[in-house]
Amino acid sequence: RRDETSRAGRFYSRAMKHVLLALMLIANPVFAEEPVIENVTVTRTAPETYRFDVTISHPDTGWDHYADGWRVLDMEGNELGMRVLFHPHVEEQPFTRSLSGVIIPDGTTQVQVQARDLPEGWNAGTTIVDLR
Repeated sequence: RRDETSRAGRFYSRAMKHVLLALMLIANPVFAEEPVIENVTVTRTAPETYRFDVTISHPDTGWDHYADGWRVLDMEGNELGMRVLFHPHVEEQPFTRSLSGVIIPDGTTQVQVQARDLPEGWNAGTTIVDLR
């Protein structure tokens, strides 16, 4: 009888491990979603000075998982400006935020915009924007 009881206990333990693993795999993709740059509007405000209006969508869930910033990069990856987002936008999706005073050298024809979320960090990809 002891063998049957310990066998049942081992079976239960293994089954629970599989259930927990499956739940972790199912829940994990929610946190893997990167912020998506939906739109970028660029306005030249002065010689070599621009304003960026960037629309982002992201499944913000609260303070521990939200889109927390975006930045403008030159085509070599050098940061030209950064907009920090100080709070989650759970009820406002997608949302648009602006950054003024971005200095871009004359003759530059393209830049990149890259989004970031907490806790994952910067997106691997960028959105290329033409300056016209």
